Amino acid sequence: MPSPYDTTREELARLLPGEPAYRVDQVWRGLHSEGRRPSEMTNLPSRLRSLLEEVVPPALELERELRSEGGKTLKWLWSLDGGAEIETVLMRYPDRATVCVSSQAGCAMRCSFCATGQAGFKRNLTAGEIVEQVVAARRAAAPARLSNVVFMGMGEPLANYENLWAALHRIHDDLGISARHLTVSTVGVIPGIRRMTAESLPVNLAVSLHAANDRLRSKLVPLNRRYPIGALIEACNQYVTAKGRRLSFEWALINGVNDRHSDAEELALLSRPLGAHVNLIPLNPTPGYAVRGSSPQTVRIFREMLADLGVNATVRRNRGTDIDAACGQLAAATPVALQASRS
Repeated sequence: MPSPYDTTREELARLLPGEPAYRVDQVWRGLHSEGRRPSEMTNLPSRLRSLLEEVVPPALELERELRSEGGKTLKWLWSLDGGAEIETVLMRYPDRATVCVSSQAGCAMRCSFCATGQAGFKRNLTAGEIVEQVVAARRAAAPARLSNVVFMGMGEPLANYENLWAALHRIHDDLGISARHLTVSTVGVIPGIRRMTAESLPVNLAVSLHAANDRLRSKLVPLNRRYPIGALIEACNQYVTAKGRRLSFEWALINGVNDRHSDAEELALLSRPLGAHVNLIPLNPTPGYAVRGSSPQTVRIFREMLADLGVNATVRRNRGTDIDAACGQLAAATPVALQASRS
């Protein structure tokens, strides 16, 4: 069953035969601008609300909600048509919220330290299934504003390009979230970055780099063997030049692997010419990767080394580690131990 957010305005009108255009507009606004379920659209006749529940049911079925930090971080496990499962994470702040959405069920990139990659690939999400995660997050965030949408959940967004871009337009055009608050993360799918460069929406680009030489990066990120660092940096430079957006490099700090002074020097050589911002992420534990993350002291020293080398770097605070909701931990129904909910 497709998501209501896979339906165009014209298709919606065909699903509501005999309804005047203003009714279709009311339904469209209810779904998108207001994020309402059909039963909540009290400006519609009851017969129309009942019809909507039949013709545009939700595509995401909630299987489980886990809470961390007193509800500041929420993780949802959704089941999809065909049996696939995905996870979405909402991070609340005092006056705003950020949602981390999935673009695929599973992932085919096989990054060694990522639980999603260890789980394997199931299928692409439709554009509507992506958008529906954002709508659910906006409802849960209220009354705070859902300020940012980051494509850093399950899957490689640029491996599902058509549906990704359709979802971005729906989020921007119909949900009203501006491009500067939309971030697409990739492990380095160069053809996708080049396509993004030619698109009209200037969304933010984040590259999961994790190593600044081909030998090490190919071990951590197998896709690097196909799209090596030199070509990746060239594609990033073209994007930055075309869009005027700040590029981000994601760097999961792994003890004794990529947290040395030589790693900082190599990273600085790539970052400085691009004006890239570096997000340092202490590696989160996953069951299929035995190496531990860098210690807090090493993380601090590495950030200071980058600062001394002229690179703007921040340490991302891990949120939801206790519910396997932090970076690299999303694995849906695979055997990653999900701990009990905390309220």
